[in-house]
Amino acid sequence: MSQIDPHLVDEVARLRRELDDANYRYYILDDPQLTDIDYDKRLRRLQALEADHPELITSDSPTQRIGASPAEGFPEVRHAVPMLSLDNAFDESEIAAFVKRLNERLERSVDDLAFCCEPKLDGLAVSLVYEQGRLVSGATRGDGRTGEGITANLKTLNTIPLRLRGDSVPALIEVRGEVYMSHSGFEALNEAARQDGRKVFANPRNAAAGSLRQLDPRITAQRPLEFCAYQVARIDDTLVADSHSAQMAGLRELGFRTNPELAVVQGTAALLDYCRHLGEKREYLDYDIDGAVIKVDDLRLQRELGFVARAPRWAVAFKFPAQEQTTRLNDVEFQVGRTGAITPVARLDPVNVAGAMVSNATLHNQDEIARLGVMIGDCVVIRRAGDVIPQVVRVLEAQRPADARPIEFPTHCPVCGSEVERTEGEAVVRCPAGLFCAAQRKEAIKHFASRRALDIDGLGIKLIDQLVDREWVKTPADLFHLQAESLIELPRFGRKSADNLIAALEKARHTTLPRFIYALGIREVGEATAANLARHFGTLQALMDADQAVLESVEDVGPVVAAHIHAFFEEGHNRDTVAQLIEAGVVWDEAEVIARPQPLVGQTWVLTGTLENMTRDEGKARLQALGAKVSGSVSKKTAAVVAGPGAGSKLAKAQELGVDVLDEDTFLARLAEWESE
Repeated sequence: MSQIDPHLVDEVARLRRELDDANYRYYILDDPQLTDIDYDKRLRRLQALEADHPELITSDSPTQRIGASPAEGFPEVRHAVPMLSLDNAFDESEIAAFVKRLNERLERSVDDLAFCCEPKLDGLAVSLVYEQGRLVSGATRGDGRTGEGITANLKTLNTIPLRLRGDSVPALIEVRGEVYMSHSGFEALNEAARQDGRKVFANPRNAAAGSLRQLDPRITAQRPLEFCAYQVARIDDTLVADSHSAQMAGLRELGFRTNPELAVVQGTAALLDYCRHLGEKREYLDYDIDGAVIKVDDLRLQRELGFVARAPRWAVAFKFPAQEQTTRLNDVEFQVGRTGAITPVARLDPVNVAGAMVSNATLHNQDEIARLGVMIGDCVVIRRAGDVIPQVVRVLEAQRPADARPIEFPTHCPVCGSEVERTEGEAVVRCPAGLFCAAQRKEAIKHFASRRALDIDGLGIKLIDQLVDREWVKTPADLFHLQAESLIELPRFGRKSADNLIAALEKARHTTLPRFIYALGIREVGEATAANLARHFGTLQALMDADQAVLESVEDVGPVVAAHIHAFFEEGHNRDTVAQLIEAGVVWDEAEVIARPQPLVGQTWVLTGTLENMTRDEGKARLQALGAKVSGSVSKKTAAVVAGPGAGSKLAKAQELGVDVLDEDTFLARLAEWESE
């Protein structure tokens, strides 16, 4: 070491600090400060220096996350402190019983007792040991006393620090947490497997567990795994906290991610409220949870309460209903969507999944049916997770009945009879008939009339079905030729309803260019893209005449979306529909689109709570017209949050992150100022 240039030693140390800081800001704070190019330059330089001077390599170097050779097996690791299980509570009465037991043992009122609550992640529990700030060991839970040593694999996770941050790093600390896979990461992993013809994972938990137990850590490094800390198992005397929540705050300062839904509540009522609200959020989270973990927050009281044989007395897991269930697949029907996509839908024996009765589940496409090997009559496992409809995840072939029969994918559209098409490189089979297919016609008109498109009040799904079935409406333009005298002929449709619908159609004739573009139902063109197209081109004619290269120059429009837009306006019947809508009196003020200022370009805003002087959709539209993006979640990148009465977790998150919060009056004043420029 003495023969190495001291400047190189200093450079290696500096590069490691900069890369560690970049990882922390990117993966933990969601606030990147280095560009990908700058990060890669530093990493390559560090790799080169370590290659030239192997004696400089340390176990906590950022270069050591990936690249270890495959192991022959995992060593056994004896946990210094056993990784115990938690007792479970399955309903609110059992939580109340847990609280009552605490009350009796502590001989105090539990309404004065603080609880630290957080989601119970559905992943794989692991334990990490750090000495002098460096990760020296990582292991699975195993049987609670002995686990498998998987240190090399855990080092590949960017959310696990190799070296702890800060000036007060403990000499020894053992941190426990959950390794899991987000829904978005899981879907990307399975999609890549489908493209390569490989087996897909059944669910995120299995994917996480399988990824961690790879003997080759280079495979683990390719999987989208994440780590969230939930407990300090051991720590030296230099960093003693008096509460669990304070320990979690300390872990964040050391460089660990903790769950953003973690909260301290006081008393039984607040405890039950937390569990209810978390249950309501469950399907919108980007990761699986199977309940809530409730802990007495005071560490002194935890020690006083102690343990039973296998679980602490001071904690309980409130379990949510299972997200996977087994049922029978009775039949498969094929539905035709707005863009002609033909989707197989499994008809099931009804079963309760995660608190909802499920009788239908998606089978995605022809390739997915083949991959699953599913047949009509099979016993199948279905899953309901995330804001998606239930899906069939695997078949229990051992329970297949003798009369099970194959699923035959249609060669012709089940609605209009057109021969189906499958574009090379796509998994989806489509009916090419467009508006000439009644199913696509219904879906296109539902989209056209929806709240975020032309917002035709009173034009519901059942009414659209009747109008299309009677062939009164074949294109969206036909809506504007409906007469009240005809409408009252429909079952249960009186004069008042007819007059109200005609008035709503009259109101919908005056719209905006972004809404009109969105209402056309072009593949992959959502509200934000429609707004960008309107801002870029200013007029509908300019958009219709643009070639693909010009379309790709629009913000957030890539080659695939540009191709869909260009193809849409190349179709003669689509241009005819646009012309018919304009002839029917649908108008917008294009001059406003061209002249409107864009002071909020590059900013992300969030609307939460109830706005009293406008709807949230109206507020969103006005922000988008000024160039802002409107998001449903708050992060450090959020420019501002508009909070009305009833604002909850988003407001709390904004206050925690120091994001600017506006009430409705301030928001309206600023809108008026920007729109008058």
